[in-house]
Parts: sequence; structure tokens; C-alpha cells
Amino acid sequence: MSRLCIASIATSVPMGAQEYQEQIASRAAAALNGRGDHWNVERLVFRSMRSDLAGNRRVPLTWLNRANTRQRRAIGALVYPRGALVHRMELGLPPGRDEVLTMHDTVAWRYEDEADPPAHAAEELRAAAAVICVSQFTADDVARRFGLDRVHVAHLGIDPRFWSAVPLSPQERTDAGIPQRFILHAGGATARKNLEGLAGAWEALSAKHRDTSLVLAGPEHPRRTSLFGGMDRAEIVGRVPAEMLPRLMATAEAVVVPSHDEGFGLPVLEAMAAGAPVVVARTSSLVEVAGPAGILVGTSPGELAAGIDAVLEPGFRRKHVVAQGREWASGFTWERSAAAHAAVWRAVVA
Repeated sequence: MSRLCIASIATSVPMGAQEYQEQIASRAAAALNGRGDHWNVERLVFRSMRSDLAGNRRVPLTWLNRANTRQRRAIGALVYPRGALVHRMELGLPPGRDEVLTMHDTVAWRYEDEADPPAHAAEELRAAAAVICVSQFTADDVARRFGLDRVHVAHLGIDPRFWSAVPLSPQERTDAGIPQRFILHAGGATARKNLEGLAGAWEALSAKHRDTSLVLAGPEHPRRTSLFGGMDRAEIVGRVPAEMLPRLMATAEAVVVPSHDEGFGLPVLEAMAAGAPVVVARTSSLVEVAGPAGILVGTSPGELAAGIDAVLEPGFRRKHVVAQGREWASGFTWERSAAAHAAVWRAVVA
């Protein structure tokens, strides 16, 4: 019997990477054992030595970030079962002897306001038996940047709650302080998210579409506040509960994703599944993820404004665009992603 250990770090604020970890870990056994194979799958959730977060292993996470290669490997030998294939989903964890690594993006190497890249990352990526990336764009970048040839692609999936999302009623919108007609941006506010381009676009459009607002959802960030805080009909609503986001997308006239750079861009597909047209930047992995169903535009304020304006015009073929989006998004499932992971795990063990 083969043994797989999926290793991740406990967190108090789950984000996209944690969603990926949960979805793949919960499907790993079925993906591996569905054709008569015999695999034992174990989940290792690490936390720091004094953390009160839920987990089943403790390691000195802060110390590990400063440790040298020999020290990190020694900790890995202690915490991972001997003879198991380790899928390390966080670069901050110690390396395993035989392991697969996940890379969501390389933005830490290219943007100053992202988290610093781990000093040990390049060496450990090169030592891994295989690296799984969430898009072809990221896989190509990882292979080129680190000189790798064992890089595989496994696209992300869409949570079922987006497919069944019901738009907010007019009264629910009023109660929640959400405008009756709006364009939605949901996500972060670091430099690569291109909020400057979106701000310029909305400044140019707001006078023309006075019955429409721009709603911005995401964690509190000074860049978002400074750009949109005093702008006409720009509503900053903060972090939206997980159960509310699909309904907010389903209610929006469109969801806009103006980023300069994304490792995948899951909100594009989530919005399509929820029934919203998506105005999306023609950059990075977003072209790959949006496919033929996104309204692709440049990242400048003028190009973003033109895309949003087209959606708000009376002649916009909304039903056609929504149907095309839902059909395209249906090809991205967590079961398909888990099957792609399983193919890599089997190949490494073989």
C-alpha cells in the first residue's frame, strides 16, 4: 500500500490557497483509490509551537524560515512518516525526502508589496520529485525561473455554492447596504490587483451611468481606501462572508477582474458559475482561465472603462454571455483537479 501525506499550515483566515488545500485533501483518497489502487492518505496540518489553531502537528514555523538547508531537512525527517510521499502545499513547511510541491504563483519574486519569497524555495523546488502549478501560465514561469522540467498543471475547481447562488432581493440589498445596481470587484488590493486602473475607469464612467455603483469587497487595505474612499458611488463593503459572496456575484451587473498578474484567478470562474458577466484583464493566467467566455480588455483605465461600459449598455447580450460563461466554467471541477493531482502522485511513486 502506498502512503500519501498532505501537509499544510493551519490559518485563522482561510483564503484561496486554503480553499485549494481543503478541496484537494478531501478528494485525494477517492481520486487515488477509484481504480483499484490501494493508498493510505493522511492529512498533516501544522501550527506553530504555541498556536491555538486547529491542527495535528507542531513545528517552529518562525525558526524554520531562518533555518539552513540541513536544519530544515532534519525537521522534515522528524515530522513526516518514513516511506511516505509528502505533498507539501506550503513552502514554509520543512521539506520531505520524497515530495511534491504546489506553486500557486511567483508574485513574491516580482512584486515588492507581496510577501517576501522564502530563501530556501529555489533549492527545494529543484529537489522536489514534482511541482504542481494551478495554471499553465504559472507552470511556464516556474519552469523558466527555477530551471525545472518536472512541472505539472492542475487547474482549480469551483465550489458548488456558486452554481446555486440566488441573487439578493431588493430588500436584502437595502438591508445589507448594497446598491440596487452595481459592478463588483472582489479580491485583494496589492499592486498587482491594478486598483489604480479600476479607479481611473470608474472615474470616467460614473457620470455616464448614474444608476450604477461600484462595490468593492475584500480585506481592509489602505490602497483601496485611498483610491475609492471619496469617489462618487464607490462602495467599500470590506470582507464578505463566504456564504454571501456567491449571491453578491449573482446580483452584480458584472464582476470586474482588472489584475496585472494572477496565478490562476478563481473569481473569474466563480462569477461565471454564479451567472455574472466577467470583465477581465487580458494578462497572465487570466486569459487561460477566462477562455472564450470572458470580456477581455487591457489593464489601462480607458480599456477597463470600455469593457464595463459595454456591459452596462442597453444592447448588451447578457443572457448569451452568462450562458457561455456557465458552460465554460463547468469544465473546472475539484474532482478533475484532484484527478490531475492523483496522476502526478502515482507517477512519482511509480
